[in-house]
Amino acid sequence: MKLSLRDRRAWIMAGLGFASGLPLMLTITTLRQYLVELGTPVEIIGLTANIGLAYTLKFLWSPVLDHAAAPFGLARFGRRRGWLLATQPLLALAILWLALSGSAAHAIAAAALIATASATQDIAVDAWRIESFDADDQGLATAIYIWGYRLAMLAASGGVLGMAGLIGWSWALGMMALLAALAPLVTLAAAEPALPDGVRHHAGSLLHRAREAVLEPLREFLARPGGWLVLLFVLLFNLGENTAGIMLTPLYRYLGFSREIVAGTSVFSLVGTLAGITVGGVVVAKIGLRRALVTAGFAQTAAMAMYVWLAGSPGSVDLLYATVLTEAFVQGVATAAFTAYLASLCKAEFTATQNALLTSLAVVAAHTLGGFSGYAVDALGFQGFYTMALGAALPAMAIMLVILRRFPEAGMRAD
Repeated sequence: MKLSLRDRRAWIMAGLGFASGLPLMLTITTLRQYLVELGTPVEIIGLTANIGLAYTLKFLWSPVLDHAAAPFGLARFGRRRGWLLATQPLLALAILWLALSGSAAHAIAAAALIATASATQDIAVDAWRIESFDADDQGLATAIYIWGYRLAMLAASGGVLGMAGLIGWSWALGMMALLAALAPLVTLAAAEPALPDGVRHHAGSLLHRAREAVLEPLREFLARPGGWLVLLFVLLFNLGENTAGIMLTPLYRYLGFSREIVAGTSVFSLVGTLAGITVGGVVVAKIGLRRALVTAGFAQTAAMAMYVWLAGSPGSVDLLYATVLTEAFVQGVATAAFTAYLASLCKAEFTATQNALLTSLAVVAAHTLGGFSGYAVDALGFQGFYTMALGAALPAMAIMLVILRRFPEAGMRAD
């Protein structure tokens, strides 16, 4: 059944997006502001960056959600809903712990639990989305998901900070725990995706089951024609865009923009992202996944030229906002197409594992090579750096064209 905004599944997707987006900011911006007000040393606050490793390393335990039944008797609700119902109450309790913490040590421990439970929820939600919608509907499903996700991020950041000034941190964070406690209602309203024929109950020795859970998803993927090339494409697709983003704050300072002007970019970024992700979802549904991916990929690469232009235009506020808006819109379109493409690569038997592996792979290059971006700016200057970032996006575009021409079905699941 074709997805539309009137579809009950669309509202469930938005609800699951809200449930996924709520914890993220509680472990980043909101947590750090809370720690500052607790008088936590800056060195300790800096270490909270490591809490985010749960999202990067989620592929390590994703096979469990494909191969093990949900605990506490929740397996009767299904493979995806069972794990969501096991994770979501834990997430609400972890947020409540943060609300009642009162000390840096307890707050950081609670945030670590929040991130781990949140990453696990993300695995199950992504698997539910991939298995519940057709390939051409994945773009729109992703757009709806991100609308919910972004709204939750706003509530968990600006909403909490605003409430904390009025009713105190404990009550403000407690409101987030209450919102998180509503997530199981969304899960119960969702329909469990049908279990594909290829999925079976796993038995045998622990070693045999571990091999099936961890090695088989990778072996199955690499056995497909063009599988290695697809993995290289996934690795490189967002390298240029993500590398460029790392140096935006230093760029704005170099160009002489005030804190107030930089703060204004968040509005343009939010509007552009939400508009882009919505248009991207519609484009995928209208012209098909492959054509949408090509169009969005080249548009995203071309739009990066605006960074080069901006880097040579100190003090140009109009160009700053135009760049942010354009970049956010085009990146939103590309995100919808790319996310739908990743979904199309996951075999039903290994949905959670393969999607977690692919989404982790998509950010590996930025999280490794991106660490040298400051050195690149020192060597090349900002215009040279952004020209290099634009160039870094081109190999992925070339690989994409090779895949579509020589391996038109490369990596695509055949369920």
